[in-house]
This record gives sequence, structure tokens and C-alpha cells, in this order.
Amino acid sequence: MAVIWSTVDSVNTLQNGRHFTVAVFVVWEGRVLLHFHRKLGMWLPPGGHIEPGELPDGAARREVLEETGVEVVLTGERREDVEDPVQLHRPAGVQLEHIGPGHEHIDLIYFARPAGSTRIRATFEEDRVGWYGPGDWDSMGVNAEVRGWCERALVEAEA
Repeated sequence: MAVIWSTVDSVNTLQNGRHFTVAVFVVWEGRVLLHFHRKLGMWLPPGGHIEPGELPDGAARREVLEETGVEVVLTGERREDVEDPVQLHRPAGVQLEHIGPGHEHIDLIYFARPAGSTRIRATFEEDRVGWYGPGDWDSMGVNAEVRGWCERALVEAEA
């Protein structure tokens, strides 16, 4: 099947309704940065669509900054011995999420740590953005898929 890219809207869209997205599990002091997504009614890491012309690494850093005010450094595998071609971080995972009829996200999962301040911007309090540890997840109702990625991010961050 030939893939045809369109930039009619603000995201890279395949003709079949698939969008490339990122999700970033940021780890700090045994906790993970999560927010309550009001539209979906669930706890998620920062993330969103990869914009036209944007690299996945840049989208990951941008989404965390936009949604939380925290600047991050991506962790995980990336070749350091080559400058050209540019080496990108290998996602910790790639998954296909069914969003709705005819709408899917190809989600690139990244792990990260704060690049500086861990303070959440006050403007994000309504979204309940915060640093949450394993002891918080049951009472928050964090789903099994998100919990699994949080657990993996914590293990890899401590390695």
C-alpha cells in the first residue's frame, strides 16, 4: 500500500486516519509526571501529535514543555558516535491506539528526566499535572497500560 502524506490539518495524517504521536514518561525521584486528561477522563503522560516537519525527539520535548512547563532530556538509546546523519532517540515502545472510528494514533513512547526545574507551571493545576509515584496510582485509577509504562520508565531511569 502506498502511503500518501497530507498536511491539510496541523498534523501528519495518513489517508486512512492514522496520526503519528508521542507520549513521554518523565521520571524524577521515584515519581512520574502525569496529568488528568479531562476530555478522555484518564491519567496520561504528556504527549501529542508530531507537527509537520518536526522530528519525534523535538515533538516529545515540546509536548512536555507545553503541557507541564518542565523541560526534559530524553533518555534511552541513541548513537553518540555519529553526527551525520542526525541520530534520534530510539522510542521505548511503539503502539497503535484506536482513538475512534477511522482514527488511530501511532504512538512513539519515550522516557525522559527533567533538564532543570521540576516545578509545574501554576497554569496547569486545573489538569492536575503532577509528580505521582506507585503508591498514588491505585487511588488515582491509573489504567494498566499507563501503569505498565510508568513502571518501565522508573526501572530504566534507575538503571
